Amino acid sequence: MADSRPKKAKICLCIFLCLLVVGVIAVVVGVRMWRHSSEHMKWNGTGSTAHFQEIVLERCYNYTQLVQPELRDRDCQKIREAFRNAFISKDPCSATEEDYHPLMKLVNPTVPCDKTVFWSKTKELAHQYTKVQREMFTLEDTLLGYIADDLNWCGDAGSYEMNYQSCPHWKKDCSNNFVSVFWDLVSKRFAENACGVVQVVLNGSISNAFDRKSTFGRVEVHNLNPMKVHTLQAWVIHDLGKFPSDSCSGSSINDLKWIIMQRNIKFTCQDNYSSGKFLQCVKKPEDSSCR
Repeated sequence: MADSRPKKAKICLCIFLCLLVVGVIAVVVGVRMWRHSSEHMKWNGTGSTAHFQEIVLERCYNYTQLVQPELRDRDCQKIREAFRNAFISKDPCSATEEDYHPLMKLVNPTVPCDKTVFWSKTKELAHQYTKVQREMFTLEDTLLGYIADDLNWCGDAGSYEMNYQSCPHWKKDCSNNFVSVFWDLVSKRFAENACGVVQVVLNGSISNAFDRKSTFGRVEVHNLNPMKVHTLQAWVIHDLGKFPSDSCSGSSINDLKWIIMQRNIKFTCQDNYSSGKFLQCVKKPEDSSCR
């Protein structure tokens, strides 16, 4: 009977070599996956805001406990988790509204009728107005707007970490990034929920006070519900010390008026609305127009 030991040795050697090859492949794949998860994509925009998750949680608690205590039953831990899960480990240039649906289900923004204030290129002034008229609301005076205001966020596909180095720029990289899609979605919902008389604060010191490409022009105007909103009041405010470039009789405002009236909503317009002018003069009382 022939000795079978050399044959067994060859079989063992083959098995050993196969296991060695599999082990090497596993190590290479593991290293590549680790590098992919630890080396973030480089984009043209600013990276995620430092301490993003802590800020989201802190703002949520502040809003629900102090700013609008009637919302104290909202679960801020779940809101933070849903916010992060919307974009983490996903391609930052492939955001969809559906990514934010779990977050939206946790927050149902409601603003009383006649209390909605839109703005376009007048953010600071509009927010000064709602701070004085506390019963009025801009988008940033609602829970999600308050939480996300001036923050930036993104991750990378295959990584559980946020990208703090860079995020997609909406013009240079992609428009369907997670920040842009978020603001378009919450702006849409803000407009859909508006009712009664609504206001918009526009900048009369630029040539197109109403800009069709702005969030107000692209999203909010077209999502006002004519069954709920009966009047849009436009306030065209001119910056102190600057020459007026647009007014209620200008072509861009006429463009807005046409869009609104086509949707069976009444339109009114006022240049240098007195409350807005007053707020400007509080900050710059030395301006000649304030005397």
